[in-house]
Amino acid sequence: MDAIDCRILALLQVDATLPVAEIATQVGLSSTPCWRRIQRLRASGVIQRQVALVDPRRVNLPVTVFVTIRTRDHSEAWFERFRTSITLIPEVVEFFRMSGDIDYLLRVVVPDIAAYDRVYKRLIADNALSDVSSSFAMEEIKFTTALPLGYVP
Repeated sequence: MDAIDCRILALLQVDATLPVAEIATQVGLSSTPCWRRIQRLRASGVIQRQVALVDPRRVNLPVTVFVTIRTRDHSEAWFERFRTSITLIPEVVEFFRMSGDIDYLLRVVVPDIAAYDRVYKRLIADNALSDVSSSFAMEEIKFTTALPLGYVP
C-alpha cells in the first residue's frame, strides 16, 4: 500500500458510496487506475466489506451497555460453547477476549434496561461465569468506524 491507497481508504471510510470518478479526482488519478486500486484493496482483504451505518436511536436502540465478564473455566471446549452462545444474541454487537483482570468485554445495544435484563439472563443462563458486570454509557462522546491510517508501512 502506498500514500494513494491510504487516501483512497480515508475517503471510503468516510463515505463508501463516493463514485470512483470523484475518488480518482481527489487522489489525483484517472478513474480506471483508481478502480483497479479499490478492487485490489478488496481482493487483498484490506477492504473487508461495505456497510450502511445505522443510527441506533432511530431504530430504538438508544442504550449502550459495556459488559465485562470473568470466568474460571478457560478450556477450549468451554470457550467454543461460550462463543456460540454469544454470537446467537443479536444485541451483542462487539465481543472481545481481553488481557488482564477481565476475560471478555461485550458491547450490547438495547432499547431499555428491561431489554438488557433479558440479555443478561440469557448470558448467565447459558454460561458458567464467575462475574458479570454491566456499565451503561451515559453519553457517546466519540464514535467512528474510520481507522487511523498513519501506521501503514
